[in-house]
Amino acid sequence: MGDLFGNREARPPLAERMRPGHIDEVLGQEHLLGPQGILRRATESGELPSMILWGPPGSGKTTLARLLERVPGYRGESFSAVMAGVKDIRRVALAAADAQRSHGLRTLLFIDEVHRFNKAQQDALLPHVEAGTVVLVGATTENPSFEVNSALLSRCHVFVLHRLAEEDLRTLAERALADGERGLGEAALSIAADALDRLVGLADGDARQLLNALETLAVLVPPDEVGQRRVSLEDLGRLKGRIFLAADRAGEAHFNLISALHKSVRGSDPDGSLYWLARLLEGGEDPLYVARRIVRMASEDIGLADPAALMLAISAKDAVHFIGLPEGTLALAEAVVYLALAPKSNALEGAYRRAREAVQEGGSLPVPLHLRNAPTGLMKGLGYGREYRYPHDYPGRWVDEDYLPEGLSRRRYYRPSDQGREARLWAQHIERIRVAREAQRAPDPEAGRA
Repeated sequence: MGDLFGNREARPPLAERMRPGHIDEVLGQEHLLGPQGILRRATESGELPSMILWGPPGSGKTTLARLLERVPGYRGESFSAVMAGVKDIRRVALAAADAQRSHGLRTLLFIDEVHRFNKAQQDALLPHVEAGTVVLVGATTENPSFEVNSALLSRCHVFVLHRLAEEDLRTLAERALADGERGLGEAALSIAADALDRLVGLADGDARQLLNALETLAVLVPPDEVGQRRVSLEDLGRLKGRIFLAADRAGEAHFNLISALHKSVRGSDPDGSLYWLARLLEGGEDPLYVARRIVRMASEDIGLADPAALMLAISAKDAVHFIGLPEGTLALAEAVVYLALAPKSNALEGAYRRAREAVQEGGSLPVPLHLRNAPTGLMKGLGYGREYRYPHDYPGRWVDEDYLPEGLSRRRYYRPSDQGREARLWAQHIERIRVAREAQRAPDPEAGRA
């Protein structure tokens, strides 16, 4: 059975065929593989440590693992954490011990998606890593601080791989187009400069996405009269739905994107806020999750500086719940732009934190008697509600009263900012108290009359 280009046997995918066979062919990751890179020095010395390769999809984690297997003195074993279990770990450990004893070879165990191992599986792996029976190379797109248990993590070096730069992706595309043996040279595929720039941008730092897109284009774009497949910018429209933005709703990217949105709003940048909102929504994030975070922003970063921010955030949440996407995107956009433009205050967050700390430090301080309710005669007899002064009965509807428990008298937890309505509300509050206090100090004109 042949492939689309007349070969007698179907070949592996382009991304697999173009995988580098030598460390010098690897694009990007100069901090690890450059002349002074720690992984280059490790391969040259022949002393490989157990490691976790942490990076986004298509950054070269599997490629590095396969190149490390070729270091003299090592043999490779590999499996995916999605499919493997404790029995596989034991099998590999026994084979590793035998290879060391019989042939003097150390075993490099590559575990793809190592973050998917549960605690029991990671614990089963730990003694073999600690004893050096296997050299672990784990690959993960997730932050190992959260996904790998501390005992195993402490015995591994964590090497961070970066998403590929656009110039690296462009070089990779040119290699694939020109390579007649492993690449698409036989397909006579060429791509216009503007289309290549666009494709590189769509790949979003992911080499596998780029190569998969090129391979798809080689199928979708028909040859012209001379057998050339010429890819234009318009042809990229045929890839709609085949390239996806990295939004990873369950992993670290999810939290990084929502953090970027929150910090853009807090920093009063409407453009950044809109960009990160679009990244979240276009990447498939749950719009109600985004709406909930926007409500939080309204209270945490704006508060009483503009109380309308919370009302607008709640309205945006209700709108998204009512009409869904894509119509609801504009309600969320309206909310984030309003919040970005609004005056900022975190006074409420600080006020509640100070009140909470007072509760944690003071324990269950009793409610002062004058603040207690007294619905029964017994309670009245015990002094509940005694000496309580009803503010509405006094000039200015205010009395100089202490509403805190004994020991916390006159403490201040709320410290208003000088922003927007909060500053005006506080100024009005202070003035109202001043007027009420003066009115209550003034002599009663009716006093002393017969």
